[in-house]
Amino acid sequence: MANQQIRSILIAGGGTAGWMAANLLATRLRRLPIEITLVESPEIGTVGVGEATVPAIRDYFKAIGVTEAEVMQASQGTVKLGIEFRDWRAPGTSFFHPFGRYGVDAFSVPFHQYWLKRRMAGDETPLAEYCLPTQAAMRNLMLLPPDQPVNDLGVFDWAIHFDAGLFARFLAQRARDTLGVRHVQGTISAASRDGESGRIASVTLSDGRSLEADLFVDCSGFRSLMLGQTLEVPYEDWTHLLPCDRAVAMPCAHGDELTPYTRSTAREAGWQWRIPLQHRVGNGYVYSSRHISDDEAAATLIASLEGEALAEPNMLRFRTGHRTKVWEKNCVALGLAAGFLEPLESTSIVLIQSGIERLLAHFPDRDFDPSLADEFNRITALEYARIRDFLLLHYWGGQRGEALWQECRALDLPETLAQRIRAYKGAGKLPRFEWDSFQPPSWLSMFAGFEIIPARYDPLADQFTTEELGGTFAQMRAAIARAVSLAGSHEQFIAETWAVPAAQHSAPQPA
Repeated sequence: MANQQIRSILIAGGGTAGWMAANLLATRLRRLPIEITLVESPEIGTVGVGEATVPAIRDYFKAIGVTEAEVMQASQGTVKLGIEFRDWRAPGTSFFHPFGRYGVDAFSVPFHQYWLKRRMAGDETPLAEYCLPTQAAMRNLMLLPPDQPVNDLGVFDWAIHFDAGLFARFLAQRARDTLGVRHVQGTISAASRDGESGRIASVTLSDGRSLEADLFVDCSGFRSLMLGQTLEVPYEDWTHLLPCDRAVAMPCAHGDELTPYTRSTAREAGWQWRIPLQHRVGNGYVYSSRHISDDEAAATLIASLEGEALAEPNMLRFRTGHRTKVWEKNCVALGLAAGFLEPLESTSIVLIQSGIERLLAHFPDRDFDPSLADEFNRITALEYARIRDFLLLHYWGGQRGEALWQECRALDLPETLAQRIRAYKGAGKLPRFEWDSFQPPSWLSMFAGFEIIPARYDPLADQFTTEELGGTFAQMRAAIARAVSLAGSHEQFIAETWAVPAAQHSAPQPA
């Protein structure tokens, strides 16, 4: 077995995907005699617009041995407590998807079942008033979760916004200088396959250099140079379900508050993001080319900028979906080379992260046992499908009147999503499926935000009377209000937190 160990890994492409892979692979494999090489073309730019993350990114920082403060300082980062959705249900409405829970469960009955009981009795208090990070974020306040929450009101998480280009630069320097990753600058012009096994044997650069490896990691972006082009793995296209196929991105100067959340605003033919960084604001319009032209989309985005434009519009085209196999023979794809799901819930980077972790969990030797790739691909397909369903709920739940939104409401939904909708509309149930990326509170935030109310609540919620619940609910709201009153502004938090150990900052305890 020893002589069959992987001896070399070649990562094709830099950017966020390539350098994230280089750092985590080099960290986890550091005690093995494996040479890791990353080939990056100075001639090919990266998409570089993904600036919002989910809380799992902080697990990645820990895994590679860096702190949040180091990343935030290097990438002009800010805090993200969740996403505000404006005009999605209808123009003039808004709701918030937090990285946290709602209320406090009791007697194994989820809190929202008690909330439904109160609502059906006439209590119109929004679900959002029972979520601490939502209440803080909507006031542009920032607080970190306590190490030992008093109760579920203090159970929440946080992510970050960062400049993707600066983040990749930070990772590149660390990979080269600290972890010993070999960095080759050059453009890959072709990949050759072994005639007997069909595996990739080497890549050829435009200057004639040839590089061999045992394991290849395709981070070549939408080109999918090795997995898609060389190994000819087909693409499963989900455009019929998620109709947006283009985006225009454009940074601008600050003209609004430094909010601790991403904002997603529904538009006639798609939606617009706003991501505040320390030095600028990231903006973009994700849209369907069947419902608006590129020029109209760019004009819509430019007209809505809160400050001076800092670059020309960056036009992007994409197909939602993924390669039918993300691991084929001796090649594993990450990032855009593997697939694409629009950044509505900031899942692009977490898919890179989970892909690297999954490769390490199924790490091969040079025999490349097919069972490893089979399980890797099974899990990956499930992960993509679960996220697809969550994104699709956003479009299906909207009540806007434009053609795009009407078409989305009329879609023949995947059975996995239809099952979730039936379970919630019937009795407020929030089923959990294998490899769910989004947990019940996230699904609940969407259903409640779109004002989808079940036909009935859980009969076990009758363990408390409506009056008893009224007093308990008032106490929860008061506890959240006390915690929020002790929080500081997000801007102040950014200025102070990265100058001192983050461990000294914790959330006021809701009691």
